[in-house]
Amino acid sequence: PMPRARVRDADPLVELEYDLHGQGQPLLLIMGIGSQLILWHQRLVECFVQRGFQVVRFDNRDVGKSTWLRDAPVPSPSQIISRGYLKLPVSAPYSLSDMASDTVGLLNHLGWQHAHIVGVSMGGMIAQHLAIEHPDRVASLTSIMSTTGGRLVSLPQPRALKALMAPAPTTLHEAEDSLVRFFTAVAGPAYPQDEAELRALARQSWSRGSNPAAFARQFAAVIKSGDRTRRLHDVTAPTLVLHGTADPLVPLRAGRATAKAIPHSRLREIIGLGHGLPEGVWPVLVDEISELALAHPVAVD
Repeated sequence: PMPRARVRDADPLVELEYDLHGQGQPLLLIMGIGSQLILWHQRLVECFVQRGFQVVRFDNRDVGKSTWLRDAPVPSPSQIISRGYLKLPVSAPYSLSDMASDTVGLLNHLGWQHAHIVGVSMGGMIAQHLAIEHPDRVASLTSIMSTTGGRLVSLPQPRALKALMAPAPTTLHEAEDSLVRFFTAVAGPAYPQDEAELRALARQSWSRGSNPAAFARQFAAVIKSGDRTRRLHDVTAPTLVLHGTADPLVPLRAGRATAKAIPHSRLREIIGLGHGLPEGVWPVLVDEISELALAHPVAVD
């Protein structure tokens, strides 16, 4: 079994399942909505290890083998969308700030005072909250295919939103088909997804534990957390923004807005990449993230 870190002691008690690879500069990888740590592919993790990083991946709260908040309400995503659109308050069992606090608890558990933080999609939003609310913990920030939370810049294409909102699978076979359908719908022309790889990930995710409520609660957390643009002006961490030019779910303008909001950040637009981390794009990610992090190294014992 993988190690677990208790990151919240009280109401709700939260433990995160994580794994650790390599030695060197501390690198924390934060996954997107409803997604397990294994979506940071093991071979991608090995690429970072070869560049001199000690890498931690983890399941966010409500996901995989981390604590499921079984008593928390399960919001309706369609209701959340309409309330968000009408600028009405959205109630959510927890916020992106709470999830950022979970990651601070994990850093504490690992004994990491500072780390290079990399987040993808919702994980990028959590990483931004970490840089805003816990700046002393962030040695560098990489926000991948993510957004400021500004409504206009974040609007997805209808087909991508439809793919995101598809009904949760109820069997292993459905889980495979559903993951393939989702990533096919949001892929970009330059980086096709490997279907066999996606089916293997779906099987592994299913066996680790599939919690459909996680998606609804985390979606509510995203909408409740609102627009971070103003607060992003205060981010001091060296920042890299990576975004695909063909992302239909979190459009390129959201990445551009993120880079514009964070002082001295650097934007790298990846031509033809959609929403996902297919193997073809790994060399770009590893080069860009390594270059940023190794230019701002953390003192490692």
